[in-house]
Amino acid sequence: MTISRFLIPLAALALTASQGFAQTATQPATPAKPTAPVTAPAAPAVQPAKPAAPTAAQPAQAKKININTATAAELDTLKGIGEARSKKIIEERAKAKFKDFADLVKRNVLPSNVEAEIKDKITF
Repeated sequence: MTISRFLIPLAALALTASQGFAQTATQPATPAKPTAPVTAPAAPAVQPAKPAAPTAAQPAQAKKININTATAAELDTLKGIGEARSKKIIEERAKAKFKDFADLVKRNVLPSNVEAEIKDKITF
């Protein structure tokens, strides 16, 4: 009885884990394109690894958003900034443009946790 307590969960784990290892690629690999004719035999070329494609958990940030010219909709795309905070940013920059990140922090437009989140995603 004690052995069956360990063997049944172990067998279930082995069956579920084998499905993950049995997955195959859905698209065939594309052959390498020759760049120039080769006159002498060369060593086989090693192809560099392709960078991982961004996933839903890791969205791609195509370009930085200029906080002095962005619309409310563009500001809403930043993490931690919603309708109310984007309105506050637009009101503050109407008084005077933000010079740099220190100026944004100094004016207390955003909470510190949001400032840290968007620091690398904005320009001035």
